[in-house]
Amino acid sequence: MQFFSKKIKPKKSYVYDAYWKFAFERQEVFFKRINKSDFPWTDDSVLHQFKFTNVYRATDRVSQYLIKNIIYTGEQNPVEVLFRILLFKIFNKIETWEMLEEQVGPISYKDFDYYLFDTILSDAKSRGVSIYSGAYIMASAGSVYGYSLKHQNHLKLIEEIINSGLAQRIDKLKNLESLYNKLLTYPSIGPFLAYQYAIDINYSNIVNFSEMDFVKAGPGAKDGIRKCFSDPGAYSEEDIIKMMTEQQREEFGRLNLPFKTLWGRDLQLIDCQNLFCEVDKYLRVVHPEAQSLSNRKRIKQKYKQSFLGEIEYFFPEKWNLNYCNH
Repeated sequence: MQFFSKKIKPKKSYVYDAYWKFAFERQEVFFKRINKSDFPWTDDSVLHQFKFTNVYRATDRVSQYLIKNIIYTGEQNPVEVLFRILLFKIFNKIETWEMLEEQVGPISYKDFDYYLFDTILSDAKSRGVSIYSGAYIMASAGSVYGYSLKHQNHLKLIEEIINSGLAQRIDKLKNLESLYNKLLTYPSIGPFLAYQYAIDINYSNIVNFSEMDFVKAGPGAKDGIRKCFSDPGAYSEEDIIKMMTEQQREEFGRLNLPFKTLWGRDLQLIDCQNLFCEVDKYLRVVHPEAQSLSNRKRIKQKYKQSFLGEIEYFFPEKWNLNYCNH
């Protein structure tokens, strides 16, 4: 599929090549780490000092936990799989899932008790425990469900999605965009979260869409695009992400960067979208003068060497990668 038919092409900015150089160097860090090379894994002082996500979204710790411990662990009927994904992703925090699991046992929709889950989460909150990840900003949905605490409204949101019959009809959806559009119809789920949730659901076996079907640029990606292109021409942010995905081999070759794919899997639209977000952060330090839409100037999270243990990488079965990474 080619996306270059529009006449007025985007104009690259002077920092454009940083996108590909960052992707290459960050992927080198990924492979050096899993190959047990000595720390530090890079000479790039910015990558060494600050925290960045992996180049491939599915390789990040939270995504790996979702795929291995939640999606492919437990009953595989669509209702149960969708419930587990939504419950995990609403909070997007491993510790919250494990806290719930420790107190209720194996988590399933057939045994779901709203009041029990609310009690556990409310108690944690009262003790000062952070139950949400800081990665996504979740609207409270309080205006829809009327509860005073955010998690109470979100538990009702999950109930509404499951009770609407989405899981039973999900195999009738035609592509990733149709799943995205369906998720958008539920309260408090906006474009960014709808796309992220669609990608997460697509990791499972209840749908089987290509990650090259559809992309939606998030706020961070829009900032990165603004820095990498001085003029978008006739291209939307999504067009530009598609263009980058199509040109990845050519661009790595042009810059003489021997990029290591994910065991043969090229960067997908979701990965190139995320890369724009990460490059925006990187450029705040490397090229602080480069302007973005949000005008953010700092990287919030410093890198701290993790001692959480090695990840045994596991990917959606339909990708046929699990035999490659051992």
